[in-house]
Amino acid sequence: MTPPVPIIIGTRGSTLATTQTGMIQAALELRWGCRVEVRLEIISTRGDVDRQSLSQIGGQGIFTREIEKALLEGRVDLAVHSLKDLPTEMDDGLLLAAIPPREDVRDVLVTRDGGGLEQLPDGARVGTGSARRQAQLAMQRPGLRFVDLRGNVDTRLRKVHDGEAEAVVLAAAGLHRLSLQDRISQYLDPLAILPAPGQGALGLQMRADATEKQAFVAALDDAETHTSVTAERTFLASLGGGCRAPIAAWGRAHEDGLRVDGMVSRPDGTDPCRASRIGTFDQAARLGQELGDEVKAAGATTILAEYSG
Repeated sequence: MTPPVPIIIGTRGSTLATTQTGMIQAALELRWGCRVEVRLEIISTRGDVDRQSLSQIGGQGIFTREIEKALLEGRVDLAVHSLKDLPTEMDDGLLLAAIPPREDVRDVLVTRDGGGLEQLPDGARVGTGSARRQAQLAMQRPGLRFVDLRGNVDTRLRKVHDGEAEAVVLAAAGLHRLSLQDRISQYLDPLAILPAPGQGALGLQMRADATEKQAFVAALDDAETHTSVTAERTFLASLGGGCRAPIAAWGRAHEDGLRVDGMVSRPDGTDPCRASRIGTFDQAARLGQELGDEVKAAGATTILAEYSG
């Protein structure tokens, strides 16, 4: 009997990260049965250790670099990333082997009293470490106060419970995966609060030369999700992945094709530059690039230059 193929998955140690990775482990075992032997390897990243705000330490790669290093060194075979955390540029020795079906892309509001965005009084403290969320919420409700917030999902929810903020903003996908839907006070309109590129999707990253094991992982790919995220990540790449300005994008099926919306603004929500593109699914990368060119021509180039690095 042929021995099972070992697949070691590298993951961050947070409850959400291990839950997401456990989903991929279960999917591989369901698809391939005894042909694979899957186990998890916990890897600590800079983003897990450094508690400074994301605006201070920079968001690109802080949750992924150490895991990518483990991949390149052969200590793990597969990395499961929240795709919005994965930089658009990666080492030539790595690739995205699969992007499984996407969860809900929306941001959600969790409030102390269960009310929604319109019920928050002027001056209410809203916790978020995301410049993207802050900027778009400021466009909707300019009277809110924003509190920089880091930490795992439980830590963020506790801030509301303990009265340190009247509300926090989180990704619906994370709360769904942790079976915490009952904590959601409001799902925010994804056209009013555009998500981060890749939000709700998982990126399964592997070494480029691990072709045998790639065949097992590739079976988990979802073509529609992969195409939508390609448009979003191409848009992000066209703007310069390391920029700290608020950047948002959402690609999805639209009638018989693909629609992608993108936005860049200043962190306070002023000077928003927004556009959309519609085309066929096989034009995903081109649509993302054209979208980036359009928002830059609309004024985003100046904003990106001010907040680069």
